[in-house]
Amino acid sequence: MREKAISKAKTRILIARRKPEEFTQEDLEVIVREEEDEIKNNLKQKGLLAVAAAFGFGLL
Repeated sequence: MREKAISKAKTRILIARRKPEEFTQEDLEVIVREEEDEIKNNLKQKGLLAVAAAFGFGLL
């Protein structure tokens, strides 16, 4: 998961037209942590949707 977060962080930095060298180590860690949190939240959401589907609940 960490590698995926790092990859997403690199993409995010490139989209912002910045270079990783322009950030402090702490800033880079924050960006990676935010991407990790987003990945975790997406996994949780998908898990809840799968459980709801298994019980036959639809989205309202």
